[in-house]
Amino acid sequence: MNINIDQLKKKIIYRSNYRGTKEMDKLLGAFTKKYIDELDNKDLFDLEKLLNIDDDNLYKFFKNQKTDIVFEDNHINLLFKKFKYVDK
Repeated sequence: MNINIDQLKKKIIYRSNYRGTKEMDKLLGAFTKKYIDELDNKDLFDLEKLLNIDDDNLYKFFKNQKTDIVFEDNHINLLFKKFKYVDK
């Protein structure tokens, strides 16, 4: 399978900014903007998987609350959990 990394990044950036809830648009948009150019291919695919999770579970995961799903132990999920969001 031939994956164009630039296309994947564009897809991730779009998906992170257009979630459905304004709060998650801001949180995930800021997270993606901060890290997208530092990520390797595996991390980009893990970020894409993270973005496919519903907003409610993502927000609960971010806030260390009980979720309906089990999140993988990977670099992206750890970065997301430790991310400090500052609303501008």
